[in-house]
Amino acid sequence: METLITGKALVLAASAIGAGLAMIAGIGPGIGQGFAAGKGAEAVGRQPESQGDIVRTMLLGAAVAETTGIYGLVIALILLFANPLVGML
Repeated sequence: METLITGKALVLAASAIGAGLAMIAGIGPGIGQGFAAGKGAEAVGRQPESQGDIVRTMLLGAAVAETTGIYGLVIALILLFANPLVGML
């Protein structure tokens, strides 16, 4: 029995794999934010009088680091639910 794979099925399968790979992008921000929070806590422990500046800088850095994970999530959602490649077939 011969099974044929259609172009649409191949694009959907590759898109699902690509979406999974895009979600790997969430690992980096998690590690980076944990590291930044640890270093921020160490800095506040050393200089409690600078807590406001340290926390502000740490939160800004966490927001910038989180954008990588959000971009990966957006790409994964586009590939899964609004795939522009399927319409090209």
